[in-house]
Amino acid sequence: MTTIVPKAAPESFDRRSLHERIAADLRDDIMSGELPPGASLPSTAQLKTRFDASNATVQKALLLLKDEHLVVGRAGAAVTVREHRQRTVRPAASLAPAGAGETHRWLTEAARHGTHARSELLDVGERRPPADVRAALGLAEDGTALLRAQLLLIDDEPAELVSSYYPLDIARGTPMMDRRKIRGGTPVLLDALGHPPRRSVDRVSARIPTREQYEALRLTSSLPVLRTLRVVHTDGADGERPIEVSVMVKAGHLYEVEYEFRPE
Repeated sequence: MTTIVPKAAPESFDRRSLHERIAADLRDDIMSGELPPGASLPSTAQLKTRFDASNATVQKALLLLKDEHLVVGRAGAAVTVREHRQRTVRPAASLAPAGAGETHRWLTEAARHGTHARSELLDVGERRPPADVRAALGLAEDGTALLRAQLLLIDDEPAELVSSYYPLDIARGTPMMDRRKIRGGTPVLLDALGHPPRRSVDRVSARIPTREQYEALRLTSSLPVLRTLRVVHTDGADGERPIEVSVMVKAGHLYEVEYEFRPE
């Protein structure tokens, strides 16, 4: 007679602590909209039952979400999802140059969603870009470009760190070299200089934040950031040429990127 031995349950590969796994599940509920802005999180008792966890473990998970600015709560009251926590970024809405007298389109887009946006200029000058930016601009190993770096803030909270690089033959002798903001943004100036944007290509990846990104965005954990490498092309003598390459970094747990495509 053959004895059938039941197979052991597969070992979990999730090596995170229980409070991190609880926070991850709740974070996913928030980002997916299952727990929309203003909604109350399940009670501590419900979370203890759901995850077979102690009160201390549940509280530790909630503290993570509070530190990440996803939820708010105070003693004796339910923990709720913060308003405007999941922001959707629509690149197509901010690519075209602003009209005459208008502000940069990303500011207009933020205002349309009921938030106040502003930018802080961090750095302007000739710099050696990262390797992927050099490759996009067609620069040599020791090549340099004009860097204009800024921090974008929404409701006075850091939202995105943007480092934009421009070919020096285009930037020299223009207001782009000055350490001051350009009304309407550089797309307006580039358009006026005869370099209108014709095509933009985004490459989005998730990465662990660098120290600079961690500090600038005031992050509180090592959750991945979304890094977008954007290459903007204009008309060139032999086809297209890149006129702007930007590295844009934002907290991955607070944003999603929306692209719209139409069949050709």
